[in-house]
Amino acid sequence: MRRNWGAIVGLAAVLAGCGGGGGSGSAGPTASTPAATPAPTPTPTPTSVAGCSLRERQDWAAAQLREWYLFPETLPGALDPTPYRNVGDYVDALTATARGQRRDRYFTYVTSIREEEAYYTSGQSAGFGIRLSLDQTGQRLFITEAFENAPALNAGVDRGAEILAIGTTSANLRTVSAIVTAEGSTGLTNALGPDTAGTTRVLRISDAAGTRTVTLAKTDFALTPVSSRYGTKVISDGGRQVGYINLRTFIDPAEAPLRAAFAQFRAAGITNIIVDLRYNGGGLVSVAELVGDLMGANRSTSEVFSYTSFRAEKAAENDTKLFAPQPQSVAPTRVAFIGTGGTASASELVINAFIPYLHANAGLIGGNTYGKPVGQIALDKPACDDRLRVIAFATQNAARAGDYYDGLATKVEASCRASDDIGYPLGDPREASTRAALDFIAGRSCTRIGATATSAANRAASIDRTVPLGATEGPRELLMPERPTTPQREVPGLF
Repeated sequence: MRRNWGAIVGLAAVLAGCGGGGGSGSAGPTASTPAATPAPTPTPTPTSVAGCSLRERQDWAAAQLREWYLFPETLPGALDPTPYRNVGDYVDALTATARGQRRDRYFTYVTSIREEEAYYTSGQSAGFGIRLSLDQTGQRLFITEAFENAPALNAGVDRGAEILAIGTTSANLRTVSAIVTAEGSTGLTNALGPDTAGTTRVLRISDAAGTRTVTLAKTDFALTPVSSRYGTKVISDGGRQVGYINLRTFIDPAEAPLRAAFAQFRAAGITNIIVDLRYNGGGLVSVAELVGDLMGANRSTSEVFSYTSFRAEKAAENDTKLFAPQPQSVAPTRVAFIGTGGTASASELVINAFIPYLHANAGLIGGNTYGKPVGQIALDKPACDDRLRVIAFATQNAARAGDYYDGLATKVEASCRASDDIGYPLGDPREASTRAALDFIAGRSCTRIGATATSAANRAASIDRTVPLGATEGPRELLMPERPTTPQREVPGLF
């Protein structure tokens, strides 16, 4: 989640609203919300710019942490920045204690102001436009999702396809198993090349159409937060009408399709909803709050959606978000939230917010979620294009519950275990998680998601970046680079 701020005087700032990467100026915190994934590499900054030497940037980052960090007691009394080759590594070292306590799993990081704002305002990023996952053996690479108006889908490559080999030309293709055997999963992200427009790779693909070789070039594209193909639909199940919405990420362009989807549900009198957040790593708090409002037609404006709490010295910044029903809002009687280990931050905020109101009528379907009940503010050093994302606040629901660092599986009152079946499109009633969501809404029995649903390997990925961030259920793990970009943080598995 990312919360937006507006600087007012000097270092003072007030909470101006919710938003995920927005904000500007180095005088005070800019907007931010909780996000969940390992730290991206900042855009290289010319050291000739005044105030932008490595040491000056490191000292600036340390000062911001000492002022705003949610866990100040974990910061070292002093830490020499000299041995660290960049600002990101120094920030990792400063936050190592909280990370070891599982309270800050690389949620505090340095990124580029320019690149982050391009993503949150328009979904802009560069890539093939696919989401990738590895099977549990780490030897098979699958496409779990392909995004509209991006190179892969334009070439006919979609969910369910397997990537057999990767090369820069057809003459030097290397099999996925050979790459992983030699270099581990990091070798796959290296083989796929940098996230810059123009990067070209040759892929050997196997799917329902057979085995073939395709050449894809990474381009700049705008990620559509709600798919035009399967993002919104009404599913008829046993005579019951169920509204289905798949939200890929919480960014500003999500507002219009979200409003349109719930207007459709409202017009049809639908009160049973499936909210598919299975790969949604988070984003703007403002969009998370909108999702809450769109499912809050029967909530009063005095009822709490969430509480935001800073450390004691910053308590003046604490905030309470009340429900604000919208013209498109519905009053759900039963909601199925589809989640996995890639479901984090703003996604978890929405799920947690409805537990005190819907109780066992709000179910978690699929697998355990990531576990990120904290959020970042954005602190900017514009001359250096540095944005420091600092874990500065925690969130709670109306019942003051928010300690879900191990995911929401043990916090929800109802859950149903299900796999992520890439053999079918997202939102297809035959797909395992969608089917389980429909069964939950119908009141059919299911197997509850266990507290240990997250595998040791996936949890290690979440904490230590030693293996990819993975889904908690099923045979695959979302592939993550060692230092993901902002889009890869909020859309885990994105390449």
